[in-house]
Amino acid sequence: MRIPPRFTVIGGVAALLSALALGAPATAAVAPAPTPAAVSFSAAAVGDICYSDLPSQAHDTLRLIEAGGPFPYTQDGSVFQNREGILPAHSLGYYHEYTVKTPGSPTRGARRIVTGESYQEDYYTADHYASFDLVDHSC
Repeated sequence: MRIPPRFTVIGGVAALLSALALGAPATAAVAPAPTPAAVSFSAAAVGDICYSDLPSQAHDTLRLIEAGGPFPYTQDGSVFQNREGILPAHSLGYYHEYTVKTPGSPTRGARRIVTGESYQEDYYTADHYASFDLVDHSC
């Protein structure tokens, strides 16, 4: 399992916005440009959510990520490939995924935190990658 680097920067929100605005250089590993229909879907599928509005289990997962584990599932920390093309395009290995426990579920459930390499670049999905919300850690 590889834990993605977390950059500690004063003004983390500014660093996050800069990273999102600049993106990463194109490489051969980057998927082809999405079709216009996919672009409009992507724009509609990434929202934002206040940290305080996340379920308590997501708070637990974010604390474990910051602590470097241990994680309850062997898949936690694995590379998220962004096959859906919803998150901003980056080279393979930029994103990692972690399970957000679902009370009463006999499986891992559908909830995940996907982290980017930038400081506090955390996305929450409650519907197994159909949509994502960027976590706003300031509220």
